[in-house]
Order: sequence, then structure tokens, then C-alpha cells
Amino acid sequence: MQNIPSVDLRDFLSDDPTRKQKFVNEIGKAYEDIGFVALKGHFLDDQLVENLYSEVRNFFSLPLETKLQYEIPGIGGQRGYVSFGKEHAKGRSAGDLKEFWHFGQYVSDNSKYANEYPKNVTVNELANFNSTGKEAYQKLEKTGVYVLRALALHIGLDEFYFDNFIKDGNSILRPIHYPPITDEPKDGAVRAAAHGDINLITLLMGAQGKGLQVQNHNGDWIDAMAQPDELMINVGDMLSRHTNNKLKSTIHQVVNPPRELWGTSRYSIPFFMHPVSDMPLNCLEQCIDATHPKQFEDITAGEYLNERLVELGLIKK
Repeated sequence: MQNIPSVDLRDFLSDDPTRKQKFVNEIGKAYEDIGFVALKGHFLDDQLVENLYSEVRNFFSLPLETKLQYEIPGIGGQRGYVSFGKEHAKGRSAGDLKEFWHFGQYVSDNSKYANEYPKNVTVNELANFNSTGKEAYQKLEKTGVYVLRALALHIGLDEFYFDNFIKDGNSILRPIHYPPITDEPKDGAVRAAAHGDINLITLLMGAQGKGLQVQNHNGDWIDAMAQPDELMINVGDMLSRHTNNKLKSTIHQVVNPPRELWGTSRYSIPFFMHPVSDMPLNCLEQCIDATHPKQFEDITAGEYLNERLVELGLIKK
């Protein structure tokens, strides 16, 4: 496959069973073939997207000493600010050429998970930063609910199978700033080295320009660019593991721009949709047969997340 398929969530949301099944078939095939789709018809509106990017640019423009006040020790970078070069891809030591922020789940006080997650961090210098982030978080989460419902049907599960696992899930909204490149990157560092995502699915804002590349099954790197009204949505390792690799978690990267564009920043905002920590990621029986024997050991989402955060350098052993 040489390009990323485009699908429209409004097909799934329609009252027409034929349109709904069309969406299930299209996204299911795309996720078996390449693990990525460009999705129209999501719940973000243009004004919210514009407001969010404005707030994100304002935050990353703050002085470094101000941003460092929001880098919280001891929580593996799960909330607040993570400074430049802290995270690296699995199996690499060179830090990625990026800084980022984490908004996390907004659980109710009576939720059993209320004490499991770090609190969200409030940026005092920007009055609308946190409220805009929260609104975008919840609209992306809502979009993800319907994508997972479609995938449940494709796999042969009840449509609402994932709902209870993602309610109060450990999802993360990550505004990323790739600053201008001022010197030759060391050790082959790129803006985001080749990696697979940890979570169930990732919903990515800001994939309109060149930079994001996806590796197809032939090992070729292809550009993944969405239209202005589209989100790029891909399968993460948790969902791949849970479906015994029926749905593919595809390796992807963000490459450095041509040298003449080194002086420009890049912003992107992925929403990493995670389940609750006690969700079992055991391979689903619907995805195991004589041709596709079980490939992965049983593990919970929380155990798997911790393993991966250690590999990324965000949690020290």
C-alpha cells in the first residue's frame, strides 16, 4: 500500500446500516493492511483546533525557566511539561528533537481510578491553556470511542466491548513542539525516531505537512499527510497485541525537514487513547486460529505501559 486510506466517521454515525457497515469494512481493512487511516467527520470543530494551536504555540514560546517549573519529577512525564530531548524511541539512546506537554484523564472524584493518575498541571501564565486542552481532550476521546466501536464490530465483538475499558482510561493528549534545528543533529537524531505507539489507538492532529512517515509491509517509508479536516488515526501496540496482530501497529517516524527548512518549528498534537490499567490485553479468541496462533503472553494494560515507559527513558529502573 502506497497511501493512507481516507474514511468518514459520519458513515458510521448515520442511521443507514449500509453506510455504517461500509465504514466498518473500510477502517477494518485499512488497519489490517497498514494500520493508519485519515478520518473525516470527527467531533473537533475548526475554531477549537485554531484555539488549541494558538494556546500550544503560546506555551512553548514561554521562557525555558518558566516551562521547567511545570516539569514534575517522579511521574514519568505523564503530566505537565517534558523538556527537549528527554524521550527517545525504544532501542535508541539519542533523544528525539522535541519538547511536549501532557494533558491526562479528567476522572470524577468517585471513580476507582481517581487516585491512580497524577493531577493535571495548571499553567498560570495562560488563562485559556488548560480549558482549551480539556475541551480538545474530550472531543478526541469521544471520536475514539466510535472508532473503537467500529473496530469491535470488525473483529466480531459486541459493538460496545471497548466502552468500559476506555471510560476513565489513562489517555494522554500530547501537544508537541519540534523546535527549529540550529546545529547538525548528533547520533542521527530526528524529530521522532521510528517507533510504534503504546496505546490502543492514536488520533493525531497536525499531520497536514510533510514529516510524518509510515512504514508499509514492504518496508517502504510513505508520507502520511491528512487533509485540513482530517485526523490521522493509527493502531497502537496494545490493540495490535489484543487482536493477535490482526490489526497492525505500524512503525512510523517524524523526519527532519530539508536543511533549508531547519529554521522552522513543527507542531503536532496526538491523542493517545489508553484503556484503564486493569484491562487484560490477552489475545482475543476471535483472532486466534490454526493459521494465526497466539503470539503474545497475557499482560494487563498497566503492566505493559510501565514496561514501555522504561524503554522510552521516561521511567528509570
